[in-house]
This record gives sequence, C-alpha cells and structure tokens, in this order.
Amino acid sequence: MLESLSRSTRTTLWGARPDDAFSLLHDAPRALDRISSYHFAPGTEYSYSNVNFHVLGRIMENVSGLSLAQLLVERLFIPAGMTTASLCPNTNGLPRPIVGYEGNDKVGYFAATNRIEWAGDAGIAASLEDMIAYEKYLDSSLSNPDSLYATTSQQQKFRDGTPAAYGFGLAHTMVAGQPCIAHGGALRGFRHSRMQLPSHRLSVVVMHNFETPPDVPAEFIVKKVLKLDEEERKPISMPSEWKGTYFDKDVQLYIAVEEGDRKKPGTISISYGPGTGGETARLVSETEAESDSMKITLEGNVLHVRRIIDNGTLHATRLEIVNAGDAGQGSSKDLTGCYRSEELDSVFTVTGDNGTLYGSFDGMLGRGPIWIMRPLDGKQIWALGNPRGLDATPPGDWTVVFEDLKDGASTSCTVGCWLARKVKYVRI
Repeated sequence: MLESLSRSTRTTLWGARPDDAFSLLHDAPRALDRISSYHFAPGTEYSYSNVNFHVLGRIMENVSGLSLAQLLVERLFIPAGMTTASLCPNTNGLPRPIVGYEGNDKVGYFAATNRIEWAGDAGIAASLEDMIAYEKYLDSSLSNPDSLYATTSQQQKFRDGTPAAYGFGLAHTMVAGQPCIAHGGALRGFRHSRMQLPSHRLSVVVMHNFETPPDVPAEFIVKKVLKLDEEERKPISMPSEWKGTYFDKDVQLYIAVEEGDRKKPGTISISYGPGTGGETARLVSETEAESDSMKITLEGNVLHVRRIIDNGTLHATRLEIVNAGDAGQGSSKDLTGCYRSEELDSVFTVTGDNGTLYGSFDGMLGRGPIWIMRPLDGKQIWALGNPRGLDATPPGDWTVVFEDLKDGASTSCTVGCWLARKVKYVRI
C-alpha cells in the first residue's frame, strides 16, 4: 500500500489551502513523483489510498484507448440504466442543481467550495434514481457467479489469512447484526453511503448534501425494514482511568480517549482515525470496549487498540497531563525553525514560544495555512490541528514528535496522521 495521496492528507504537507485547486493534469503527476515509501508491507495491513484508484483509472485509459468517462458510460451507466450519471472530475463544476453545504446550526450553513479534480478514486455525479438503478443492477449481477461484481464482492484476506474488511473498493461489515457489502463517499458539503445486504436482497442508499454521516440513518432504515430489535444492554459508566492521551512509539501517533456522546451512555470516544471527531466504542467491561472496527483494552497506563479494519494493533502509553498553567511558562525556542522532508519536497515551519507553537507547510501546492499546535507531553510531542482540507474528511490532528533534544535545539521531527505516518523532517 503506497502512502496515501489521499486528498486532505499529503496535500496538506505540500502547502494546500482548504479552498485551493488540485489538478489531475498538473498536480496529480507531481504528487506521484513524491511518493516512494510504504506504511507497511503490502498485504499485511490496510490504509485507504486514493493513489491506487487514481493509478487504476489511468491504466484503464492507457489500455483501452478510451477516457474513463467513456468507459463508465459504455461499461456501467448504460448497462445499469443510470440515465443521468456522469463522470465530473472537476468538483467546481458539478451539474446543477447539485449544491453541498458546510456548517452547523450554531454557525449557520453555507455552500461548500470545492476545487479538487479526481477521476478513478471519485468523481461520479449521480441522482437517487441512478443509484436505485445501480443497486438493482448489482443485485442482478450478484446472482451471476461469472459477473465482475460477484467476483469483486467476495471478501478478501490479508497475507496472514485474516479476513479483510475492505477490498476492491468494497467494505465488508455488519449492520444491525447482518452481513453487509458497503461503500461510502464524501466531499466537502456531501456525504453518501450505500449498503447491500445480499442475504435479504436489501439495498439502502443515503445521500446528504450536508456533512452529517449517513451511516446512522442507513442502519436505522435496515432495522425498520427487517423489523430487527436491538438487544438492550445496560450501559457501563466510563471509569475515570480511561480518559487521557496516549502515544504509540511505533507509529509515532497519539490517541485521545474521552467520554462518548451523552446520547449514547456507556460509550467512549477514540481519536485516532480519519476526521476531526472521535470514533465511538461501547464499553463491555471497565477495562474493555469495542466497536465494529476496534477492540480496545486498557491495561494500567497502556492502551491496546486492535484496529480490525486495518489488521493492526496499537500499543500506546499514557502521557502525563500537561498542566494548563505550566504550558506557557517554558521556552519553546529550541523547537522553532524550518524543517525539510526530502522525499516529499516539503518544508515545515514552526513558530511561536512559551508553550504556544504554530506550524505551516510549504510545498509544490504553495504556502499552506498556519495551524495552531498544542503540547501533549509538555515538550517533545505536539498535536497540530488540521480541521479543514481539500475535501472530506480532513486529517484532524497531526502528531508532531521533535527529536534529538538533549543538546539544545531539535535537529529533526516526525509528522504523521492515520493516512500519512512518520514523515521525517530535518532541520535546515
């Protein structure tokens, strides 16, 4: 799995601003030239990568001699009866009346600005009628063992034999206790999810032109249609020992644990994966929690997170709490300066002092915004907020780990998030 181009992640390190353009013709090839390392050995773990789908689209065009748009019309839209679907790589030119909205009831809602181009990894515009036709087409295809969908919808396995929760662009999960083949999509101002339950020949499509996740209403529909009653479980109150910030030295990323949504008693929120919000897990004992994608165990000051979809396990140690009164007392001048990643051709600039630092990235896409940083351990480990990116979902926080602090100023640092880990920067 190549390190992810992934829209909102690597583009941040190349100096992208949230409303910047990203061109398939000019920017995508330059991005590919700057990706040469791996998160892990192929086949051993999972991490979403736009690069793979983008490259596959270009291979299809080169082999067929046709554009991806033509291929989609001939091989998918016409056979499936999707009469108004089309490939629209430029998200700034989506066909009217398609409009997506950012915001919430506190700040208000406003039309989202998108200027990213993509094809292969995304880019299709379709109506609800198109999606209904698509689900009927997939249902029919699934009954034909020789069809492409029947082949690609089979659950894949990692090299160690563990079933993979994602493969060939399809997620394999459980919805209301029922096996499900699913996929979702997101762009600033839009959220989409489609679920297919083959054993019931049931498909559910949810399309939002706002940024509320569609999985909850989709699961609600499944339960109502199938008349499924969820087992009532007495919630377990979150012990205070869970709350805190933890750090995994191997992946150089921090994990934050907080109490879950008040509307969902007996849950905790784990901040590690995609987005600015946490992933919710249900407490099954005072030291264990789980969700469809994670199993978490708290053992003293060590947090063990089994990432089911990633086929990986995190072992993170609790960080000492940074006292708010002490955070601004010490000097941070030995951390400030400019650092460079040779592989990405990116410069990371750190400014500020007295416990308040700011970070920004410059690269092939320009000079990026200045993001605020906050200390996680009082000195070496920091979180750099990144609430908005070129698309959805933004990275949220990057973990910044300054190194070689014994002899004065740091000489290097690593910057990383779920989709772009352990990026090495050296002071210049």
